[in-house]
Amino acid sequence: MKTDLEVQQDVMNELRWEPLLKAAEIGVAVKQGVVTLSGKVNSYNQKLAAEKAAKRVSEVRAVAEEIEVGMLTSLQRTDAEIAASILQTLKWHGEIEEDNIRVKVEGGVVSLEGQVEWGYQKQATEKAVELLTGVKRVYNYITIKPTLPSADIRDKISAALVRSATVDAEKISVEVTGNTATLRGAVRSFAEKEDAEKAAWSAPGISRVESLLSVESPSYVFDSDGN
Repeated sequence: MKTDLEVQQDVMNELRWEPLLKAAEIGVAVKQGVVTLSGKVNSYNQKLAAEKAAKRVSEVRAVAEEIEVGMLTSLQRTDAEIAASILQTLKWHGEIEEDNIRVKVEGGVVSLEGQVEWGYQKQATEKAVELLTGVKRVYNYITIKPTLPSADIRDKISAALVRSATVDAEKISVEVTGNTATLRGAVRSFAEKEDAEKAAWSAPGISRVESLLSVESPSYVFDSDGN
């Protein structure tokens, strides 16, 4: 079992390893396996990259995200410029039905609405927008058209988990109600948790994934003072 200091060092090293980030801009604090990230980055995509990097580190139990997105004056864009850039990006994106997507930008915060047929299209739209300069946050309200009975969707998700090389499918149960997939069980890492969630999102007709998966971690022993 690693100490908090060792986890902190591992997270800092992982941030330095991430090409999108300048680790010096991000502060890392760790207490009982809970990582708090602070500081300032130039883009929303960098903020997400920092969070994902921390989650890749073993024995990280949770991540608290306090990083701010603040563009340099020379890189700042108006909401109209951001909206135009989003529409152009969606137009040229092969996986996205841009005619079915509505975009709103206010203070660099983007809201996406509309309806698509597949969960991966909803995710692809969000990821494409996250990469754009000037975007501070993305709220994805896109809905998914139902296509298959719940039992069929559940079976497809379960089969995808079994095929995955990184997921222990025997420890995960899947329930589907309407457009919502619920995952229960235990996983060995945040990376395995995200792979399982990604499999559920990829199923036809799924618009919401409720992940109740817990990340297994070693037991922590505390002294009489609670330290």
